[in-house]
Order: sequence, then C-alpha cells, then structure tokens
Amino acid sequence: MLSAQSLKEIDIELAKYPADQRRSAVMGALRIAQVELGWLKPETIEFVANYIGIPAIAAYEVATFYNMYDLQPVGKYKLTVCTNLPCALRGGVDAGEYLKQKLGIGYGETTADGKFTLVEGECMGACGDAPVMLLNNHKMCSFMDAAAIDKKLAELQ
Repeated sequence: MLSAQSLKEIDIELAKYPADQRRSAVMGALRIAQVELGWLKPETIEFVANYIGIPAIAAYEVATFYNMYDLQPVGKYKLTVCTNLPCALRGGVDAGEYLKQKLGIGYGETTADGKFTLVEGECMGACGDAPVMLLNNHKMCSFMDAAAIDKKLAELQ
C-alpha cells in the first residue's frame, strides 16, 4: 500500500520511541502516508495502524481529531485560511472571502480542475503574521492580503 521509502520513513518515526510506546509514532506515520497518497482512505489508516502495531481505532482517533489529516480527496493545493479571532481581526475573514471569490468555491470545496481545496482553519500559532494561510499542511504563508493571495495563486498556477 505504501512505498518502500514511506515505510522506511515510518520506521525512522518508530525508532524515536521505546518499543512499548509505538503508538506515539502514529501522527508521523499518518502524515507520511498522506504525503505519499494525497489523503487517508480508511484502508490506509488501518494499514498504518497494523504496520506500527496499534489498534486501528487508535489511528482513526488521531486521523479524525486533527484537521491536518484529509479523510477525503483534496486538490493539489490545500489552502487553509485561519479565521480565528486574531487573524479575523487582521483580515483573515476577508482573506477567506477573497479566496472563495477568486477560486469560485466555498470552504470544504475543491475547484473543478482539482487544483485547489479551500479550508477554514483554527489558530496556526502565527498571530503576529496575520492573516495567515497554510499551504498543503506544511508551508505557512504570512500577511495574506489580496495582493499576497494573488501572488501566491500565480505561483501555484
């Protein structure tokens, strides 16, 4: 189900923890699987759980709790806009509305070409850089006013 390279990366995660605490590697293992496959199908979550030696329900609990895990297919670029209070006070809501208008989709939707998925997010811990947007769960984009959004979308085209 996962490539040899991904399994090697999961093994590296597992090596960080004592043998009786393999469950601690589940977040990293799910991230690795999602990076390779694009999203986490139920059978992928079960595979990861079996690989690290924990009950499948334990992996499901993690995958369904944290919003960084995608349980449905997403676009090539997942844009998560922070609309929590500090970002909202500094234009986060406006940034989200601008992206909705530019992309022609709402939160939780993907463009028809499969390129962009737009997600409303909670605090990303970068209030001083508000409004912020997370690209594909890995790259923080700061000060996302309309001009910065236009520039980022042009880079991603």
